[in-house]
Amino acid sequence: MDKHDELPKATQREAELQRKIDDLQGQVTGLHRTQEETNPELSSEFQIQKEKIDEHSKQLEKSAEKLSQLESENLTLRDENQALNAASNKKRQFRTQVPPHADSGNT
Repeated sequence: MDKHDELPKATQREAELQRKIDDLQGQVTGLHRTQEETNPELSSEFQIQKEKIDEHSKQLEKSAEKLSQLESENLTLRDENQALNAASNKKRQFRTQVPPHADSGNT
């Protein structure tokens, strides 16, 4: 029995698939190189568009962070507003429940 036969079938299959993946990656790299050599204008336009997308992605990320910050501030202000409303309602209820002073001139 040689070493190749000793490997479990799954390991043999993994090795075979890895070789195929490596071959495909080599082919893709070759195609990219050929594309760049064949049409450099298209390649430079692609690079320009990629840079624009990267910049827009950064702006979008900043906007998402700002939105998250504003949402957090909004929740804080809402909670503060609810607390103030609750305190105001308690004061109003207290004023309506307390009878007028007995010494208001009726003695």
